[in-house]
Amino acid sequence: MRVADAAIALSVRETELLELLLRRAGNVVPKRIAEDHLFGLGGDLGSNAVEVYVHRLRKKLDDADSGARIETVRGVGYMIVCKP
Repeated sequence: MRVADAAIALSVRETELLELLLRRAGNVVPKRIAEDHLFGLGGDLGSNAVEVYVHRLRKKLDDADSGARIETVRGVGYMIVCKP
């Protein structure tokens, strides 16, 4: 993935998470929806697996000065906000 002139290396799951958030930009993506999207229904995952991918993706977006940030909506899920 490229942001401006910077290349960002994303794992498959980081890419899937970013695509999910961007498709629903401005809306909250419930954590359960993100889990199902990343790991499939009934997938075996740790209790904080989504949080780990969100953390990694936030860092990569920040390091690239992308202008996008992922906000946590406590108790609900995540939302991506992009600067104009």
